[in-house]
Amino acid sequence: MKKSLLAILLLCAAMPSSAAEEIRLWHAMSGPLGAELDRLVGRFNASQQEYRVVSYFQGPYDEVLADELELRKGTRRAPHIVQVNEAGTADMLRTGAARPLWQLAHDTGQALDAKYLPAVSASFADAEGRLLALPFTGATPVLYYNRDAFRRAKLDPSKPPHTWYEMPKALGALVETGHACALTAASQSWVLVENMSAWHNQKFATQGNGMDGANPRLAFNTRLMVRWISMLSSWKKSGYFSYSGRENQAEARFASGECAVLMASSASYAELRRSARFDFGVAQLPYYDDFDDAPQNTLIGGSALWAMAGRQGSDYHGVARFFAYLSRADVQAEWHQRTGDVPLTTAAYELTRKQGYYRANPGQEVAVRQLMLKPTEDSKGIRLGGLRRIRGIIDEELEAVWSGAKTPLEALNAAVRRGNQLLDKSR
Repeated sequence: MKKSLLAILLLCAAMPSSAAEEIRLWHAMSGPLGAELDRLVGRFNASQQEYRVVSYFQGPYDEVLADELELRKGTRRAPHIVQVNEAGTADMLRTGAARPLWQLAHDTGQALDAKYLPAVSASFADAEGRLLALPFTGATPVLYYNRDAFRRAKLDPSKPPHTWYEMPKALGALVETGHACALTAASQSWVLVENMSAWHNQKFATQGNGMDGANPRLAFNTRLMVRWISMLSSWKKSGYFSYSGRENQAEARFASGECAVLMASSASYAELRRSARFDFGVAQLPYYDDFDDAPQNTLIGGSALWAMAGRQGSDYHGVARFFAYLSRADVQAEWHQRTGDVPLTTAAYELTRKQGYYRANPGQEVAVRQLMLKPTEDSKGIRLGGLRRIRGIIDEELEAVWSGAKTPLEALNAAVRRGNQLLDKSR
């Protein structure tokens, strides 16, 4: 009996005094990205014993936010952390469901002040420059081009068009050598309207694109945008530009070799590298060089992790520990290199550069450089309620241009009017 009692006492002494505290993370990543997240979470859990992060896939970004709003009614078991797309930032703030990142850092004493790329920190900060959520995934539009197609068209594959005025000559040569689709674009509202506005330091909406006031109005029916959409419309009629759809059809058409030039997210690089059977390059987005402020910076697209309000104090220490881990330069650099997302911090970018990654993958650095310039009032981000639905409106109106049902000016004016009506209803 004494031996048995001693064995029990020794076993108790060897066991931790309490089980690791569970931190629940709701996210929207499936497939390879979801696997990478699970791998990252597993490494954090193995690095310490006080907290155990458990990730739950909740479906697409819209459903994650919808679940979080439903949670406000007390009908579901609450998460500690929710991943929300950058388009949902204004909607997230309106719910009051989250604890700002700067407050989390203050309350827990955990340093969460990593130096993010300028366009990244601006997108997720408040009016005082304090981060509201932890930037997590990020990408920005770039130009992909088929080097083999350029060679066949007797174009220099090392010198893609730098401005939009240089582009027609290249597109014409590509069409003449058999490309029925010379240029296409993915995510047209984000790429063709939102980012083209920021890239030229032009307004998408008033009050700093909604980041500096409570009553912003859409204002993207500008001289720039009328010129730009008119140019694309004329290129469509001449066979230079092809509309591929609202989802990822443009990337698929480029990867198959059907389309020679593509405007799409930098996050598409890894998949294009796997699926394309030709040599392709990555370049910065072209711009109109008669706009004095161009190029400025492109916008970050991606997501942030929000700490939910109303949790126990000890929970927040676990959330802060996990956020600090995600902010580490080595973790950020590895995530960037394995997923194709841009490195969000300057330390991660510098580490990746020193490791020689960009020498082997020069196209991956293009996106980073587009995000390096200090953002202006019109290029730091877009924070509008119902931005997803506004994008749907822009898609509809641009489709009317591509079909010939509306002129570019008519479509842009209609998109602004309809979008502003939606903003009025959402207040």
